[in-house]
Amino acid sequence: MTQTLASLRPYESTRDPNSPNRNLAPVTTQLDDQDRLVVGGCRLSELAQRYGTPLYVLDEESLRAACRAYKQALEKHYPGPSLPIYASKANSSLMMSGLVASEGLGLDAVSAGELLTALQGGMPGERIVLHGNNKSDDELLIAYRNSVTIVVDNQHDLDRLAALIPAGSAPARLMLRFTPGIECHTHEYIRTGHLDSKFGFDPDQLEAVLKGLVGQSWGVLTGLHAHIGSQIFELEPHRDLAGVMADALKLARGLGHPVTDLNVGGGLGIRYVESDDPPSIDAWVQVVAEAVASACRERELDLPRLLCEPGRSLVAPAGVTLYSVGSRKTIPGIRTYVAVDGGMSDNPRPITYQSLYTTCLADRPLATADETVNLVGKHCESGDVLLKDLPLPTTCSGDVVAVFATGAYNASMSSNYNRIPRPAAVLVHDGQSELVQKREQPDDLLRYDVLPERFRAVR
Repeated sequence: MTQTLASLRPYESTRDPNSPNRNLAPVTTQLDDQDRLVVGGCRLSELAQRYGTPLYVLDEESLRAACRAYKQALEKHYPGPSLPIYASKANSSLMMSGLVASEGLGLDAVSAGELLTALQGGMPGERIVLHGNNKSDDELLIAYRNSVTIVVDNQHDLDRLAALIPAGSAPARLMLRFTPGIECHTHEYIRTGHLDSKFGFDPDQLEAVLKGLVGQSWGVLTGLHAHIGSQIFELEPHRDLAGVMADALKLARGLGHPVTDLNVGGGLGIRYVESDDPPSIDAWVQVVAEAVASACRERELDLPRLLCEPGRSLVAPAGVTLYSVGSRKTIPGIRTYVAVDGGMSDNPRPITYQSLYTTCLADRPLATADETVNLVGKHCESGDVLLKDLPLPTTCSGDVVAVFATGAYNASMSSNYNRIPRPAAVLVHDGQSELVQKREQPDDLLRYDVLPERFRAVR
């Protein structure tokens, strides 16, 4: 017999099955008959024992629920064509590419690696867009040869494309990115809509760039793009964005560009801790869709295809990271440190953004917290702290700790700091687990090292 997630107080008091971004844990989270955590029908401590820790766990039902929530909301609220595009920088893998492709989504990539992952994972090139503020020639050519839409970010992109695409060849499909000058309340590192940003053309450059693209044989402008930031709970900035983008659309079409796509970016926030209260996917899409439709009607524009780029809100809530407890250090009257077998190399967000997470013991999620600790990693870095001042039941070496909402920007931002191998990842569904990323081994980290021949005599 299982209990629903609503029983897992205090860290989860409600659950929204239709909008995973509003949940602290995956939608399939339950307790087994011994009050141990189960996700996707798999007991988390069993997964830790079978695959080792640290371990990334992804819940397939949560992933598919988020994909469908975006598609259905767009179909419900927008009277024209639409396409949600997965921002794969959040978590890029063959599995994720295949899953979102199977749900009918597109995908955005920002490098040759993400492009190749998407293509080999089964995403059609026609449903991929390539972002980036400093694209290489190789990246541009991979995109062009696979019918990927190239988001031109600056004059360098335009100059390189003009030089790379042979005369008489089919033109590249282009989407032009500009900064809309809209600021929202989020971490300064992830605000990209304000004017002081490395991304996109400035608004005062827009008309000149659009005029310069008229009649170019190497490229055809089919879309416009703007993005205002990440982990956003506000809705009003998205209403403002619609008007700015509709003005740009009117200008582009007035110059003769066959712009059919309007890409409003992503940015919807998720619930990392109990106090977070993000809008639902449906509410976010409704605001965006109605604002774009209204702005186009006011300007007497035919409706474009509406694109949005969910990343964090699609994949983060599906993820759980499992760690094993190791050492403990108590400084009387000051602090207790509980160390786990991972840390900043598998989750750099706490040390980078001071990010907060929800956590519990995988086999004792209902146990009363009887001490306050700093949950720290194993890296040789004083700042390697996953969670500060964390109320937690007393732990023993070997206990499995579950950290929720780690599906985005954990695996994708991981590193080999201290020459620590990256974790394995598994996908869980209906009681089955499948390995989707092999665990790195210490020997793997030597694969690309080269020892100069003259050093060998020292050995």
